[in-house]
Amino acid sequence: MRDALRSVLARKPVLPAPRRGGIPAEALLPLVERVPAMAAPCRMHPSVYAIEAAVLDWARRTGLRADPGVGFHRMAGRAFAEFDAAAAALFAQWLTWLFHFDDELDEGPCPLEIFQGLLQGTAQHPLESAFADLWRVTSARMSDRWRARFAMGLQRQHDACRTEARNRATGRIPTIEEYPALRRGTVGPYLYDLVEPCLRVEVPDWVHACDAWRELVEACSDTIAWCNDVASRPKEQGDAHNLVVIAMHELDLDERAATAWVLDRVEERCADMRAAARLLPLDELEPKEARDASKVACAYLAAPRAHLDWLLESARYT
Repeated sequence: MRDALRSVLARKPVLPAPRRGGIPAEALLPLVERVPAMAAPCRMHPSVYAIEAAVLDWARRTGLRADPGVGFHRMAGRAFAEFDAAAAALFAQWLTWLFHFDDELDEGPCPLEIFQGLLQGTAQHPLESAFADLWRVTSARMSDRWRARFAMGLQRQHDACRTEARNRATGRIPTIEEYPALRRGTVGPYLYDLVEPCLRVEVPDWVHACDAWRELVEACSDTIAWCNDVASRPKEQGDAHNLVVIAMHELDLDERAATAWVLDRVEERCADMRAAARLLPLDELEPKEARDASKVACAYLAAPRAHLDWLLESARYT
């Protein structure tokens, strides 16, 4: 597994032929020439149609909408292409839930108090019952320490969403300095903890606490969140919680120049992510622990290009 991690880090850039169609995510295409981690398209999971069926069946059963054109199963199918279909299906179900949750907070009547229902295990809202269904499957094999870490991530999202709500109410635009930490909260920090139960592994707590692992996760989160900001900008006109908008406001740039500035920041964070992966203390772990940690790290390293491919083909932001 260490060899697999080194292989991902050493991958040579190969210019792909991405799907085109005048979609906002095309603004991200310069990254495939500039960022090794995004240069080569991800392999699709061979069981992608079975993964899609599992997501659609779960969504119908829990009362959520699963639009095949949005294609969360394809994002998961790329990020987990090297693992079994069950891992990809579970992650795709969580993505479906997370984006429904995000849309409800941004556009629907769902109050922020729904977080309390999630943390307390009530099922008064469809999102709460869908969460409970996923939680039963996901947490069953995980330790109390992992469950506490997940709950902490959910609380972080709650706090970040409250900050966004206050900003919107007062018309305040976050600063460039403030925004990265705020965005890591709203994007759902527990999303990265979900890789472990999906792969049926658990990374030791001390590894989670080390600087290299934290930087790997944060750089991966920044890369994906900021790419999403570029792709979602036309759909989310009027919302200041977007790195392109913040750069336009604070740096006095037009939208094109601000987008270019964001791409520069994405390139930097991708380099940070690769550097952090090289510093992971794998040699200090027992062989099985090292394999498990490498699996999770490989999933993180694959995520930016898997997300880019999804943005280029998904109907979500068109």
